[in-house]
Amino acid sequence: MKKLTIFNFITLNGYLNTADGDISWHNHGTEENQYAAMMLKLCNTLLFGHKTYDMMAAYWPTPLALQNDPEVAEGMNNANKIVISNTLKTANWKNTTVIGGDVANEIRKLKLLPGNDITLLGSGSIVTLLAENNLIDEFQVMIDPIAIASGNPIFGGITKTLNFKLINVKTFKSGVVLLTYIPI
Repeated sequence: MKKLTIFNFITLNGYLNTADGDISWHNHGTEENQYAAMMLKLCNTLLFGHKTYDMMAAYWPTPLALQNDPEVAEGMNNANKIVISNTLKTANWKNTTVIGGDVANEIRKLKLLPGNDITLLGSGSIVTLLAENNLIDEFQVMIDPIAIASGNPIFGGITKTLNFKLINVKTFKSGVVLLTYIPI
């Protein structure tokens, strides 16, 4: 069975982004970029919600992304990608397929297929849905040393208690901390 991992960066007060979706507060340094490039070399299939997909597809295939961070851009562009959407029917970003409908069931089926593990990036409402359906095997949460006034929380709208066990901590020179949890 494929492993499903989420990887999200959040503020110290638990927000994925501002209320309007802005993530400009997140500042990757050299160490964080090296970590991202290393993780992309695992060749996991990347999973996005529609909004996160739109944001990623608008940046990573551009000349600016290739200039600013060529290793991560190459990994993002060459990775197999799945976007979850009930409105998007086709995707233009290289190696991307679209799934919709009963998302929990589709992910359950996807995890049973042979192939690479899956990493969900961003996509707060999908994180909540998949966590509540016990479909996430590992949670990697990169906490930036910043608090913002308001935004979208990592587990917005949860309807039940989610319990986790900390299995790893990585500290970056920038003050960013990466916490890795498994559900219990």
